[in-house]
Amino acid sequence: MKVAAIQHDTVWEDRDANFRHLAPMIAAAAGAGARLVVLTEMFSTGFSNDIAKVTEPEGGPSSQFLLEMARTHGTWVTGSCPELPLGRPDERPFNSHVIAGPDGTIHRYRKIHPFSYAGEDRFYAGGDELITVDIEGLRVSPFVCYDLRFADEFWQLAAQTDLYIVPANWPESRRLHWQSLLLARAIENQAYVIGTNRVGTANNLAYSGDSRIIDPLGELLATASRTESILLADISAEYVAEVRDRFRFMADRRRSDIWQPA
Repeated sequence: MKVAAIQHDTVWEDRDANFRHLAPMIAAAAGAGARLVVLTEMFSTGFSNDIAKVTEPEGGPSSQFLLEMARTHGTWVTGSCPELPLGRPDERPFNSHVIAGPDGTIHRYRKIHPFSYAGEDRFYAGGDELITVDIEGLRVSPFVCYDLRFADEFWQLAAQTDLYIVPANWPESRRLHWQSLLLARAIENQAYVIGTNRVGTANNLAYSGDSRIIDPLGELLATASRTESILLADISAEYVAEVRDRFRFMADRRRSDIWQPA
C-alpha cells in the first residue's frame, strides 16, 4: 500500500482557509497513488485551547471535510480535530483522531494523554479507548502527538498492529524527542510508523515538521523538515510479518501484568 504524510502549515483558528489549503495537497497525494493520507494534529484550527472558538460537534465540519476528501479521491484520509459528542456532560471536547474511508466509514480515536505541560488537560478531556482499524488489509492503530511519549499503549496494540499513525503539533524546541520517539516506537514494536507534524509558527512556537515514515526495522522511508511536503512510501503487512518472524523479539518481552522486579 502506498501511504502519504502531508506536512503542512496551519492558518490559526480558520477552518475554511485550512480546508482550501489542504484540499489540493490531498488531491496530489491521492493522485500519486496514496491509499492512506495522514494530516496533522488539529489540522483545521491549529493547537488552540480556545475551545469556545474551535470546538465542533462530533461529526462537524472537520470530520465532514475528511469524509468529503476520502469519497472524492477514493482513499482514506485522517487527522485530528476538537470534537464534543452530543449529550456529553463534560463540556471539554476531545482531541479526536478521525479516520475517514472512501465508503463513508468513520473511526475515532480520542487522544488519551492531553498535553498537561501546555494546559491541554484543562481544556480537553482525555479518551480511554485504544483502537485498531483494518484499512485494506493493513492493521492501523492511531494515536495523537503527546501519546508518543507513552510506550505502554503502543505495546498493548503491537501484536495486532502493522502501522501506527501519529499526527502532531510538536514544537521545534523538542524536535530531537519527536524524532527519537518515533524511531523507538517503530523498532520496539516492529511496525511501521507515520509521524505527521506541522510546519510554520503559531502562538509564539515554531514547528520544524520532521515528519517521517519509518519501517519496522527503523529505516527512514521518507522524511522532510521545515517546508510543506508530501511524503510517500510503499508499505506492506507482509513485511511486518516477515520482520517479526525473522527477529522474534516480541515473544521475549515479559508481560507487564505478571512480571514484577525482584
